[in-house]
Amino acid sequence: MNKQQEERLVSELEPNGLVDPQESTESSAPAELTAEHAENDALWQLYTWQDEPTRMDQAVALITGLSRAKAASAIKAKNVRRANKYQPEDFSSAAPALKSDQLVEGQAVWICEQEEKPLLQLTPHPLEILYEDEDIVAVNKPVGMAAHAALGWEGSTVLGALLAAGKDIRTSGDEHRMGIVSRLDVGTTGVMIVAKTERAYTKLQADFKNRLPVKVYHALVQGQPKDELGTIEAPIGRHATQKAKMCVRGDGREAITHYHVLERLPECSLVEIKLVTGRTHQIRVHMQAIGHPVVGDPMYGADLQKSRKLGLDRQWLHARMLRLAHPVTGEPLELVAPYPRDLEQALERLRAQKQG
Repeated sequence: MNKQQEERLVSELEPNGLVDPQESTESSAPAELTAEHAENDALWQLYTWQDEPTRMDQAVALITGLSRAKAASAIKAKNVRRANKYQPEDFSSAAPALKSDQLVEGQAVWICEQEEKPLLQLTPHPLEILYEDEDIVAVNKPVGMAAHAALGWEGSTVLGALLAAGKDIRTSGDEHRMGIVSRLDVGTTGVMIVAKTERAYTKLQADFKNRLPVKVYHALVQGQPKDELGTIEAPIGRHATQKAKMCVRGDGREAITHYHVLERLPECSLVEIKLVTGRTHQIRVHMQAIGHPVVGDPMYGADLQKSRKLGLDRQWLHARMLRLAHPVTGEPLELVAPYPRDLEQALERLRAQKQG
């Protein structure tokens, strides 16, 4: 896709609300910080709600990615304020919100984001080890597990499970992210590599930064892509009003995705995807952008009825293979993760429909 095609893709998406060129990637901050702004090293962000009327605690949870309980706690602590209808950027006129308040379309809200670091916790959980030596360990990450601890996340993590299993991981960086050189979404399964030693950590960080490892994903998408092979070049940035969501936007960061149709199935296609860049939610955003959202991914346009018929309660997206040079020995490694049972069963159902 050339520059002209990229600009056309962005312009085509604007009427659908997927691109908002008038909004910056980060929400606006007040021009002058008062003592109340600076309290507890907090950062206040202004968000404009662009959805149906929603209870304040639920809306804050959707905007921030926090759990509903934590969002309610933030409101109770007066860390959420309803912006003045006529002067939303005037923080001094904002009033403390109540969790039962209704946030309506077009209404702005100030949210205080505390600058605190999550704690490293051991989270025992079975992990399939794909490869391990004294420097690295590669796992087949299960669904529902985060790569590392994060604010608002209370579930298991890959790092926490490895440490609970007795793996010796000692690298620099924040304690709750030791050894983490790349991540997968909580709802995505597949190959994930973790550095155990500083020498491996330093080399892997450099390799991923320079885009040397080859990352291959398999995704089941809705519909039938017109071309067997394709490349999507469309910049990705933070959604203007939903903090947990990304979107194609003109002022976003460069994002390039190559795809290849592996198998055409009833109302769906199994595609192989190679990422050139590694933006947050890149595959999910790009596949929605070309009209073929990942099955089971309602955040990015998937039809939930289709996924329910296939017995899925999450997105059909799997990090299938990682090809790279060993960070210490330089020997080539090709790490392949088998499909988990729920994804395999969805394919079996579609293949049975095709044959029947």
